[in-house]
Amino acid sequence: MDRRAFCTSIALGGAVFSVPGARASAAPVRLVVSYPGPLNVSYLPLDLAPRIGADRAEGARLQAVHTGGGGVALANLMNRNADFAVAGLPAAMSLRANGGRVIVVAPINDAPLFILMVRADLGGRVRRVGDLKGRVIGVNASSLTSKTTSQQLVELLLAADGVRPEQVRIVPAGQSWREQSTLLNNRVADAIMGDEPFASRLRAEGKVFFLASLADPAIAARIPGAGFLHAAVATREDMPRTQTDAVARMVRTVQRTLAWMARATPRQVVDALSVQDAEERRALLHSLATYPRLYSRDGRFSTRQLEETETFFRATSGEGRVPRLADMVVDTWAGRKA
Repeated sequence: MDRRAFCTSIALGGAVFSVPGARASAAPVRLVVSYPGPLNVSYLPLDLAPRIGADRAEGARLQAVHTGGGGVALANLMNRNADFAVAGLPAAMSLRANGGRVIVVAPINDAPLFILMVRADLGGRVRRVGDLKGRVIGVNASSLTSKTTSQQLVELLLAADGVRPEQVRIVPAGQSWREQSTLLNNRVADAIMGDEPFASRLRAEGKVFFLASLADPAIAARIPGAGFLHAAVATREDMPRTQTDAVARMVRTVQRTLAWMARATPRQVVDALSVQDAEERRALLHSLATYPRLYSRDGRFSTRQLEETETFFRATSGEGRVPRLADMVVDTWAGRKA
């Protein structure tokens, strides 16, 4: 056997990742990925991948660029501050509709998760979505060329209750418990279309109540295409041609991480992330236990989910241009299922 060849093994939480034939002198391929976070539960696999060695198992090093929303992550991608972005597929479609040459190469989520939460002191005045007319709603940060998925969802929920987008004021809410807590404490926002685990933590602290959750079948029934693909790995259209190896390693890193998570308990996931703050840890454990369908188990694209996404985007775009997912989804590495 060539003495220069070896197997690099990483063991954590019962998982062992190996790279047969890796060479000591080989530098890992750097994968710069922009996404909302850190510790946003919908994007948690990206925080987890380096912790469990999923990137190193593929001869890569994942470098995170955290943002306050998927729209900003996609802007980082198009500005070449990152080679990959993880954002809502509807947000990527918004960018594509505005001329951005973006494609998606792997799914992260199975079931989408968003929670519309309202400031606790408004409990007597806001009892349904329509009661938010004239109020201020926080969403994940959009960009000039891409409307974030959370804003698209807010607009659909408002429309279902007879409220037009111009009848509310939209403000960026950030992607952390601290940012959203500050927004609520200072009464800058009356409601936030939020993410877990921040929403559950804010409710446990008595700062908000939940008005609508996409995990509630009654709410989902009001949203066309409610089973859309939320977090997905996006890249520039030229990347599969110019940096084929990096794209392949990125997809395999994601799939390794998702497979590990499918076998792990919520406690193993949180332990692997080395979350020390007691409240943050409690909120993460609660979210992972409450939403077992959050993540794709195999990292393959679902035809059904893509059809739901087209329906969702068409409902949000009105008379606007709807990009064809057939032109955006490159399943060469991730694969496809029904």
